Amino acid sequence: MKKYLVEFIGTFFLVFTVGMAVRSGSTLAPFAIGSSLMVMIYAGGHISGGHFNPAVTLAVWLRGKCSRSDVLPYWIAQLVAGAVAAFVVNFVLQDKPVVGPAAHVVLPSLTVEFLFTFALAWVVLNTATARGTAGNSFYGLAIGFTVFAGAVAVGGISGGAFNPPAGLGVFLMGLAGLRQPGLYVFSDLLGGAVAALVFNAVNRETA
Repeated sequence: MKKYLVEFIGTFFLVFTVGMAVRSGSTLAPFAIGSSLMVMIYAGGHISGGHFNPAVTLAVWLRGKCSRSDVLPYWIAQLVAGAVAAFVVNFVLQDKPVVGPAAHVVLPSLTVEFLFTFALAWVVLNTATARGTAGNSFYGLAIGFTVFAGAVAVGGISGGAFNPPAGLGVFLMGLAGLRQPGLYVFSDLLGGAVAALVFNAVNRETA
């Protein structure tokens, strides 16, 4: 149960940061989002692994570093956290109207979400689960900055979720249309799965 609570807390603050930074119009939103993920990973990584993302949980499970029995509870904790974070953002910013859901073209959005979720899961697997980097102190920084880089590079194309609970959250906040959460689920889980397959192939002798 402790692991699931940690996954809820980390995912909540990640999605809460997304909503507050984006809806308040902060020019530093990508930095805030990447930093939030980084500090939550450092805070909870030793308890739950610090996934805070179903795509990462899928990748870590396929890599063999997460129990099958934890996958569904992790996903539930993460998705509930995303929804609760959206509710809190809407409550805090109830006097600040939402401009409207952003329009994202499907194929480019699918492409960049897949690529940067692949990058995120790839970095997680190589910095937080690989034998060659075991015991390092930089994994949280590397993971957080991957999200920062992705948000800056392709946030304008897909919204830069790389994470289904974040996608659910921005939809519930009115920042994304109805089609977008499903797009995030498909492309992000695919990106995480492919990253795990590539990791396992590359690290077969050393993982």
